[in-house]
Amino acid sequence: MTVSDAFDEFPTANTLLVTVQSDGEFYEEGREAIERLQRGEELEDPDTFSFPSVDALFETFNPRTMALLEAISEGNPDSIRETARIVDRDSKNVHEELTELERLGVIRFESEGRSKRPVFPYEEVVISLPFTGDDRSDRAAAKS
Repeated sequence: MTVSDAFDEFPTANTLLVTVQSDGEFYEEGREAIERLQRGEELEDPDTFSFPSVDALFETFNPRTMALLEAISEGNPDSIRETARIVDRDSKNVHEELTELERLGVIRFESEGRSKRPVFPYEEVVISLPFTGDDRSDRAAAKS
């Protein structure tokens, strides 16, 4: 079963799916989606962001990052500085994390005067972790 198959019966609008997949698996799912589009089928798969390992996923989607995304989603801050105030963190560190999230395509910035307003366009984040495959070495190392 592919990750997108798991969402066949769930609404996917405004959902960000975060997965752990090898480049080959991610490529194959993308190729299948292109073939479905070429056949005229509609795609209702969620926006997907894939990492090569569990470690890489949790380096990006850690508790600090999730708190930032929640603050943006719930507080609708007008700037990076206001976002930092909401999460009670240093503006420079928040700026660095938000810039990385923008680079990855998880958030976007909208310019308002001299401020950059962070926008997280999703209502939910679903994290899918495989328990088979090449990523097992990450979890085995974490047990040691």
